[in-house]
Amino acid sequence: FRQAFDKAEIAKYSAEERHEYEQSLKIYRDLNNVIVTAYDDGKIEGKIEGKIEVAKQAKAMGLIAKDISTLTGLSEEDIIKL
Repeated sequence: FRQAFDKAEIAKYSAEERHEYEQSLKIYRDLNNVIVTAYDDGKIEGKIEGKIEVAKQAKAMGLIAKDISTLTGLSEEDIIKL
């Protein structure tokens, strides 16, 4: 019901008001997408950092690079560089 009311209110806008409204929606959607993307990127970065910490600990425990790679999903080359 609320959406129908909102649409009716928007329909009353002048061309200039409608343009300003659409611009504000575009800005809102753009900013929201930036936030969502940053959040998703942060989650990915956090997962990678977690895998690196696990790999470092496993390496310190004496596990071989192949087993650490299987455990973490990191490449053996990257594990050797740690």
